[in-house]
Amino acid sequence: MSTAMTFGSKSFQPRPPDKGAFPLDHFGECKAFKEKFMTCLRENGFESALCRQESKEYLECRMDRQLMAREPLEKLGFKDLTEEGSKTKHEKLQ
Repeated sequence: MSTAMTFGSKSFQPRPPDKGAFPLDHFGECKAFKEKFMTCLRENGFESALCRQESKEYLECRMDRQLMAREPLEKLGFKDLTEEGSKTKHEKLQ
């Protein structure tokens, strides 16, 4: 006699993860951005901080093509690379 039958009365409803997983780029829509980012990483000893602009462009491509949920770039750690962040940084320098 299996006890699994007793517990099988409830149906399991899977839900997608909140963050960290998103559809693969099966059609290579952002491949050029990914390659640019990976080249930058290789050229800079895999120091991701030196490739933030390429990372930002890759994530923007994924968001534009609905390969990941749209998030404000500031929330993704790119406040200093956005127009608003750059303007604020430029104003501070003057």
